[in-house]
Amino acid sequence: MGALQAVVYRETKIRSTNITFLFFDLFYPLLYLLMFGVGIDAALGVRALPGGLNYNSFFLAGVLGMASFGIATTSSWSFFLDRDNGIFFEMLTYPMRRSEYLLGKMVFNICIGLLQAVLTIALGCALLGIHLHWRMLPLLAATVIAGTAAWFFFYSILALRIRRNDVFNSVVNVSYFVLMFASSMFYPLAPLPKWFRAAALANPITWEVDLFRYSSIGLGEVRQIAAEGIAFVIFAVCSFAFAVRSLREQG
Repeated sequence: MGALQAVVYRETKIRSTNITFLFFDLFYPLLYLLMFGVGIDAALGVRALPGGLNYNSFFLAGVLGMASFGIATTSSWSFFLDRDNGIFFEMLTYPMRRSEYLLGKMVFNICIGLLQAVLTIALGCALLGIHLHWRMLPLLAATVIAGTAAWFFFYSILALRIRRNDVFNSVVNVSYFVLMFASSMFYPLAPLPKWFRAAALANPITWEVDLFRYSSIGLGEVRQIAAEGIAFVIFAVCSFAFAVRSLREQG
């Protein structure tokens, strides 16, 4: 068994032994869609959305972006668990590159992310009447892969450089709050103040969510989406490079 396969196998065994983690990984995006999407659409009657969309269709991209965050924070937190039981430093002595260690975790996360997205989209279409642009599914799948990988590498940097679990959780919670709400995840940016739009457009979660929105329901301008796609790929590559560097600096 190669190094990548071994890491993927280990992650699968760990996650499959905890039914709560499996349920959380696979179904919590749909719960967000049902609670926030249906709730906001019904309670506030949101109709002033681009193209006359209902809020459920608009918010689907936000839920998919939120899901990649959730997978990343859960997986990166596992570095602390491995440190506590001593397996982390033992694994660093195994005959595999540090990049293979990270890539193996990333491959497992991508598998979870794709399965999670399939369940969310399928049930969203069946229960909430969301209409997808099916011809854009390859781009949607590519965005799931890129988003899951990018945020895992980003939060791995924090997990590897921060030694205290409580500090890491605090940083994650603050960044989670800021990145989500200073983005296009919950609302269109056009009606918002210029300073807020400028901050949101510099936010990687906006790039990811806009890609999801374009590839799922066709919302967005091609030129802007292309620019955001390039920026997000650069973000993912830089996050991977710094994550590998952070791992190499460990004990």
